[in-house]
Amino acid sequence: MNYFIGFLLFTVFSVSVFAQNNFGCATDVMHQHLFVEHPEIQQKVIDNYNQLEAFTQQFILQQNAQNKGAISYTIPVVFHVIHNHGDENVSTSQILDGLRILNEGYQKRNPDTAILIQPFKQIAADCEIEFKLAQIDPDGNCTSGITRHVDSSTYSGYHNVKDIVHWDPSKYLNVYICAQAAGLAGHSLMPPSADTVPQWDGIVLQHSYLGSIGTSNLIRSVVLTHEVGHYLNLQHTWGGNNVPNFPYIPVGDPNNCNYDDGVSDTPNTIGNSSQNLNATSCGSLDNVQNFMEYSYLNSMFTEGQKLRIHAALNSPIANRNNLWTTTNLTATGIIGTPQLCSVDFDASKYTLCVGDSVLLTDVSLHGVSSRSWTINGGGTTFSSSDSSFYHTFNTAGIYTIQLDVSNASQSGSITKQIEVFDVSSDRTALLEDFEGLTTLENSHWFTNDTIDNWHIASNAGYNSNKSVVLTNFDDFSGRKTTLTAKPIDVSFANSLVLSFDYAFAKKISSTLDKLRVQVSKNCGKNWITRKVLSGINLPTVTDSVSINFIPSDSDWKNVIVTNINSSYFVDHLMIRFLFEGKGGNNIYIDNVNLYDPAYSSIPEIEENKMYVYPNPAEDYVHINFSQLISNPKIQIIDISGKIVKQAPIKGSVISTKINVSNLAKGFYILRVSPSLQSTLIIQ
Repeated sequence: MNYFIGFLLFTVFSVSVFAQNNFGCATDVMHQHLFVEHPEIQQKVIDNYNQLEAFTQQFILQQNAQNKGAISYTIPVVFHVIHNHGDENVSTSQILDGLRILNEGYQKRNPDTAILIQPFKQIAADCEIEFKLAQIDPDGNCTSGITRHVDSSTYSGYHNVKDIVHWDPSKYLNVYICAQAAGLAGHSLMPPSADTVPQWDGIVLQHSYLGSIGTSNLIRSVVLTHEVGHYLNLQHTWGGNNVPNFPYIPVGDPNNCNYDDGVSDTPNTIGNSSQNLNATSCGSLDNVQNFMEYSYLNSMFTEGQKLRIHAALNSPIANRNNLWTTTNLTATGIIGTPQLCSVDFDASKYTLCVGDSVLLTDVSLHGVSSRSWTINGGGTTFSSSDSSFYHTFNTAGIYTIQLDVSNASQSGSITKQIEVFDVSSDRTALLEDFEGLTTLENSHWFTNDTIDNWHIASNAGYNSNKSVVLTNFDDFSGRKTTLTAKPIDVSFANSLVLSFDYAFAKKISSTLDKLRVQVSKNCGKNWITRKVLSGINLPTVTDSVSINFIPSDSDWKNVIVTNINSSYFVDHLMIRFLFEGKGGNNIYIDNVNLYDPAYSSIPEIEENKMYVYPNPAEDYVHINFSQLISNPKIQIIDISGKIVKQAPIKGSVISTKINVSNLAKGFYILRVSPSLQSTLIIQ
């Protein structure tokens, strides 16, 4: 039964650093709805609340509130990234940054404590908690403390994401990173509700509120700290959340002076969604900078909140008292001899140009005590023992990078490759029909697609057998993937024309998929879009296709891009196709041609009006025109004057190709109406 218990929702309506930032929380409303719909669980939650509250008050009486300045509690954490190949599949670096900020907040190490106002600066607390990534999973296997799961529930971010994966909440703090968090920034269960429905214990966070890098930013990074506060039984500074009968207490309501958060040293307040540090809402100065406020100036917990947190960590309600025990920290790998279960490294990029630098980072697991990097290629060998460093590549080539690591009893090794392009390419045109390729590996193309969805299609091409295809049929929604050509020297160009054929089908009656054609003049550091195909303009067939789409010759469209301006006429121009899947079908690309119509390195004929290549030809012959040709009629004529092949084309084109594999070897005339012709050799 889907009980919406303790739905601690928390959102931002404006997050610009220059604008007003506002939180919104629907916890109490959701509780009210829950109790109306499911009164059978109300008493259990209230009993848990009363038991925990009584324990908390007794705990506070017995404790010394003095800051000890040490880590008293360590909590194992696992981040579950629920994604569908989109931006929500955040990097490990962003997760580690979020964990860093979380620890700084609970250990009073966040830099903005320096600007806390009086009198709150003197009661700002080090909560003496450290959050660490788990190193052993529930099955006893080595883990990074990060799991990744492909599931469309990421777009809702309700409690159902916990059905995908949920580690024992008595041993781990489960944090779910999703595309959405029930339409808001995050939600968490407080202990009384988590104890009632343990399968929902944990925190759900929208990816753009995790850490200060990647898809998030410094302002939004306080959300996880706020939600963990709820997880550890802190209410908002104006009260509410899991109180008996669950009254609705919206932030900023003047009546909030009648409520309290159960903490002695947080001033009574109606709550603040503004950044007014002089706010006085209930007769005393508000603690606007508190992590449990809505100000986005969140930078402190009080000593009273610290004691309340410690009480929750010592109570059996929701098993928070088991998290930090020696037995559990051993079981989750936080303490004890680490296992070297994975040898791996990250490179900030795997394709680059001469003179560029790459950040190499050892991400091996766990307990690495020594390491050695070896970079071979370009006639040189480079070695380092650093865990992370930048290396600059000054010579083009394919480099092999090897990382060897070891700890006291184990060792391992991994090898990867990086390709460095010459700043000045030796290619002066791109003439790609994919016919000679069986794989994209070692070709002129590379992709960011790690699951090999971009690949050579041997069963479809425009007037040919092959093309390149992105298998988008199996719910590719939200994922952005690129197909990129290596650098091309177009420094000679007076003008540039990019043409290609593509085929795409809808899967349902409409489509939100997008194909962008982009160019870069700085080796992929920045890209500019020159063409966007989306909405009704993207499909090349009228009807939706409910099975895997394989195009016939009539299902293709030709695209011509002519708005590549002269600032991009460099000796290392790169082009790429950026596709964003939104639930459509497969997309195919063929006959990618980038050239200067006036450039003479391609055999030219008939007063720079038509270019034929290759010539001699064997299987296919390409024809490029210096301007659009409407409804061209193409004929191939043998030496006796007989027309041996005709290929009429409907519509306006600037390039096409003809299959000549069935023609005998010899000399022919290739004629294009109305008056273009060339000698053609078939070999």
